[in-house]
Amino acid sequence: MQEILIVPTMAEMLAQGKQPEVLFWVGCSGSFDDRAKKITKAFVRILNRANVSFAVLGTEESCSGDPAKRAGNEFLFQMQAMTNIEVLNAYEVKKIVTACPHCFNTLKNEYPELGGKYEVFHHTEFLKSLLDDGRLTIEGGQFKGKRITFHDPCYLGRANNIYQAPRDLIQKLDAELVEMKRSRANGLCCGAGGAQMFKDSEPGDKEINVERTEDALETQPDIIAAGCPFCNTMMTDGIKNKEKEGEIKVFDIAELIANAQDL
Repeated sequence: MQEILIVPTMAEMLAQGKQPEVLFWVGCSGSFDDRAKKITKAFVRILNRANVSFAVLGTEESCSGDPAKRAGNEFLFQMQAMTNIEVLNAYEVKKIVTACPHCFNTLKNEYPELGGKYEVFHHTEFLKSLLDDGRLTIEGGQFKGKRITFHDPCYLGRANNIYQAPRDLIQKLDAELVEMKRSRANGLCCGAGGAQMFKDSEPGDKEINVERTEDALETQPDIIAAGCPFCNTMMTDGIKNKEKEGEIKVFDIAELIANAQDL
């Protein structure tokens, strides 16, 4: 049976004279990558369960410009950013949530100087706020007692100092949170940041994502939790490289919560 998710666009909301509580910025990965689409759907299911009034831009959303900026094309970044800011400001958007730390960092820290000033949340922060406000309840479900290690995304952790929200959510699942030796401010990049996701590796002895996966495997986890679609891809590829596909799963925090709640 095909799942039907209700996802209104800002244009539809405007036509009804409504302003949503929050704009969900989906991002390129969450829109086009088949694996990341599952994260997008999981997050939408949680928003619907928590009765959060939200909307997306739909076809009016363009790339945030993060890859262009990291790759050194400032001109392209500013063109992409200005186009998005015009759309966001036309809809009088005040509050944005996104499941991609790259979009989060760019919208939060780099759009203001171009005229795009918004309150921007990573989805783990937003989910934690829903939990704190009593709008969302989390029970362990299938993850009760499981060993889960969390990989800190660079653009969430070291760039924006957000470490606790994802960990609080994992612990609410009644799971055992096991930390890698390199975690929090000492975390290691998955290998996809800085537009590396879109280019071939440089010569060397080992792929970064394999090195990072080895860090995770040292904790003997049942699940590797991620908070970024790029990290998710890199860690999943690392698990395949280590031939551990059947034993260890890689999930986004939103997927863990949605699956625990059977949403």
